[in-house]
Amino acid sequence: MNGKILVKKIFMKRLWIITMILLFVPMDAVYAVQASKTDLTLESKIDNILKDERLKGAITGISIRNADSGEIIYSSNGDIRLHPASNMKLLTAAAALEKLGPDYQFSTEIWTDGRTQGNILKGNLYLKGKGDPTVMKEDLDRFAKKLKTKGITKINGDLVADDSWYDDIRLSQDLNWSDEPFHTGAQVSALTLSSTNDYDAGTILLEIIPAAKKGEKASIQLTPETDYVNIVNKTTTVERDHASNVTIDRVHGTNTIIVRGTIPNNNSTIKKWAAVWEPTEFAMNVFKKSLIAHGITFATNSKSTTGVTLEKATRLGIKKSMPLKQLLIPFMKLSNNGHAEVLTKEMGKIVYGEGSWDAGLKVLHETVTELGLNGTSLQLRDGSGMSHKNMIPANELSNLLFIAQSKSWFPEFEKSLPIAGQPDKLIGGTLRSRLKNESTNANVKAKTGSISGVSTLSGYITSRSGEDFIFSIMINNYLARSVTEIEDNIVKIIDEY
Repeated sequence: MNGKILVKKIFMKRLWIITMILLFVPMDAVYAVQASKTDLTLESKIDNILKDERLKGAITGISIRNADSGEIIYSSNGDIRLHPASNMKLLTAAAALEKLGPDYQFSTEIWTDGRTQGNILKGNLYLKGKGDPTVMKEDLDRFAKKLKTKGITKINGDLVADDSWYDDIRLSQDLNWSDEPFHTGAQVSALTLSSTNDYDAGTILLEIIPAAKKGEKASIQLTPETDYVNIVNKTTTVERDHASNVTIDRVHGTNTIIVRGTIPNNNSTIKKWAAVWEPTEFAMNVFKKSLIAHGITFATNSKSTTGVTLEKATRLGIKKSMPLKQLLIPFMKLSNNGHAEVLTKEMGKIVYGEGSWDAGLKVLHETVTELGLNGTSLQLRDGSGMSHKNMIPANELSNLLFIAQSKSWFPEFEKSLPIAGQPDKLIGGTLRSRLKNESTNANVKAKTGSISGVSTLSGYITSRSGEDFIFSIMINNYLARSVTEIEDNIVKIIDEY
């Protein structure tokens, strides 16, 4: 037989066999092969990023899901328990929305156990806190004005600060002692005061202003104005071309705040926030000054003290906080630790009648388990993520974000997340300077997290193709200066998927 004819017959026979095979192979199998190749591309790209030298000796957990189906499309160490840092706040926010509700409000109240005779209030005046982290001096001023409109100009009794709504444990169990002087480690009390509308409860704002002449001390202004703290000024004004290196510290167990360092003479003010020791008494101090400033004096034997409002007392005024759905904005966008711990204690108070971390964490654990997380894979030690003993797998975080989408409170939850590349701090939050390229800008809504050796990023992304994905990236035990670029590069790969 002619060799060319033989080759042609063999080729035609093989072509017929291949055609018959394809006719009987389900198209699902063909698509599966194609999908597998795509997944391998995603996997290989992320795996290459994980070879970065900055991750040497670190542990990285990654979980990526299809936002519509919840299917995991990529996981690396997804079931390994890791420290979440402020990604812990995702659990706290979800549990608070589930248990307290989006419209929940805190309150602060004034009461008296006495009666008014003429312009004199004969009895004690109580300032009762119920956890509101948004109370500011202006609110205490309004209380003072309200008393004044009732004709009261003198109080013949004590000023009593009541913080009994919560227990008296001020700091969560694993908070580092070195965090205590700063707003990130402020003490938690049911009666507290914020210095600005960022609502860092239990703090005071220090504005450090350079002197007119080189070598002189800077001036320091306090908000709110108070003598509750003692400022030790060890600053020096230097030439305008020098860098600033101002630091603050608070002597443990006191309200002595030491301000050190140099500040250039360039007319710029440096702002620092210091956490006060015993925020209950801080609020009482500011309230008493407000009363006096509004023309209300105290009898000579009156005292300022802490205590519990008597059952027979009469309420004279109430200040309610913004609803939870609004509080979530500064809480999540700015990653406010104090808000997380207050919400934890509040959940304990409302569900079990005990405003403590133990009761609150019990509610938190029970709630996220009821939502669908594997409770046996979690260890929860606080509400903020400051603890290095919190442990959560990346797959559980991504699962929480998937489950949240089906809840009635999801619009409020999603709105609270920082949005990449948006410069307004109450929109972009802690992501306002990250992922600013044209594609990912505003398409990434995610919670950041950072404590020593830990960096995390979990949230939602709409990719270039229009598909929605959920991701959780948790990097633990790294020693590099920063690994946020690595997280951002992983998000960019998801964007291209």
